[in-house]
Formats: sequence, structure tokens, C-alpha cells
Amino acid sequence: MKKIIGSICALATPFRADGLDLEAFATLIDYQLSAGTQALVVAGSTGEAHALDQTEFDRLLAFAVDRVAGRVPVLAGTGTANTRKTIRATRRALSLGADAALVVTPYYVRPTQAGLLQHFNAVADEGGLPVVLYNVPSRTGCDLLPETVAELATHARITGIKEARGDGERVSALVKLKNPQFSILSGDDPTCAPAILAGAEGVVSVAANVAPALLRELCDAALDGDSARAHALSANMTPLFDLLGAEPNPIPLKWCLHRIGIGEPNLRLPLLPLSPGYHEQGRRVLHDLQLSVAVQPRHSSAA
Repeated sequence: MKKIIGSICALATPFRADGLDLEAFATLIDYQLSAGTQALVVAGSTGEAHALDQTEFDRLLAFAVDRVAGRVPVLAGTGTANTRKTIRATRRALSLGADAALVVTPYYVRPTQAGLLQHFNAVADEGGLPVVLYNVPSRTGCDLLPETVAELATHARITGIKEARGDGERVSALVKLKNPQFSILSGDDPTCAPAILAGAEGVVSVAANVAPALLRELCDAALDGDSARAHALSANMTPLFDLLGAEPNPIPLKWCLHRIGIGEPNLRLPLLPLSPGYHEQGRRVLHDLQLSVAVQPRHSSAA
């Protein structure tokens, strides 16, 4: 398949009190497509994959695939802490029409590098979809090292890595591994501009949920090698990046989406809504970036 590069949104999953909010999900998808987002991730960590049951995963992914209708690639978050379960989830995503699988390193179990190598090779061999590796040690307790990535990058069905360490030295090591079918993607909004300028080919972004046009503009500038513009755009968005990191993702994101008119700020336990102490900061950030009227904002006591 064509390499997945550019501005990629890790979609939030809107919830109603009694289940999925597919109306809000449709609005979010349309917002991304109209702003130039170049690929979408469904049921990743930002999408609260841990909180979805199998039926909800199926409905969410099938809905996204139908709504997107081939306009951009749709990646499904299929990674689990177990290889057999990850293969099954990846095959299911294939049957539902996903274009690729975003596969996080097995969390909590802390496998060795040799175990990671066998895990990802097995998923790529047996899952049926192109695989984008996902390394996020702060959440998984497991770090996929560049020497392991170097071996995985030669697999015909492993097409890239989302690297979320936000570490310039790590990015420098990974960009040496790029090849015509293997891309390096930042997984950290605050450092994506320098990462792309250093040779990464895009970002899988949380902030793109709220500010897709700005993220696309930032990516385009960095991919064009326009360092001054890329850094200026990143600096302009730093208050948003800071807000989205104020509490664990996607708590602030859900609040922001509600403020711009997409869904309710509902999360599933053990996640709770954004603490009231951040609300004024959030209102100010969205106003300053002219996002407070992005999608016919609604207001309620929850906001």
C-alpha cells in the first residue's frame, strides 16, 4: 500500500451515556477530511480502545471505513498485551475494511527485544494487514529499540513506526531506517515539527482532533523543509499541546471537542472529566487559536 505519511489524526471516540455517539463521530471524521487530514486512526489509545467492547470496536471501525469511503487510509488500533489476541484483532480489522493496523508494543508484560521482534513479525505474518509499529514507553512500560526496529523494517508488511518518545536522539536513529515502504512518524505533538524537519514523515496527532487544519499546515511546512514556518506554527500551538497534556489523554481532548461542538465530554471509568481548574485555560486556548467556533460549539453545565 501507499506509505502513510503527513498529518494523521488519532481519533477520539465520542460516547453517549448509553454507548457510542456515532453522530458526533461522523462530525469528527468530516471535520478531519474537510481540513486535509491525511489518515485516520480508529480505536487507538486516544480513542479509548481499552474501554471498547468487541461490538463497539466493530461498529466504530465499520462506521469510519464507510464514512471515509476510501478518501484517506483508515488505521485500526489492534495492539494488545498478547500476540494471539493481537493477530485476531488485526484479522477482524481486515474483515471490517481497515487499510492498516496500528500495533502498540505489548503493555504491562514488558517483553524483551527478542520477544518484541517475534511478536511483531507474527502479527505481520498472520494478521493480514500492513502494520504500523507503535512505541509509547510512558504508557506501556516497554521500549521498542532502534536496533529491533531495524530488523522489523525489512518485513514487507511492516510499513512504519509511530514513535512517541519525543526524543530527538531516538528520531535521528530511526530516520536512518526509512525505506520506500517504511515510514517514520512522530507520535508526540509538541516535538513533531523538529522530528519531521529531522527526517520523520508525519505525525499521528492528538491535537489534530481539535485543530486539523493547523496540524496539516505544520506538517506541510516541516515536510517542505521550511524550518522557520514549522517552528512558528508549533510555537503558536504550544498552548494547545500543553492543555492536552494537562491531564491524561484523552481527558482534556474530550473537553475541547465538546467546546467546539463535537460530542459530550464523556469518558469511561477510570477516566474522569477534565478538572474544573483547567476550564478557563482551555477556553482561552481555544479562543486564541480561533477554534472556539470551529464546529458550531455547544455549551452545557458539563463545560
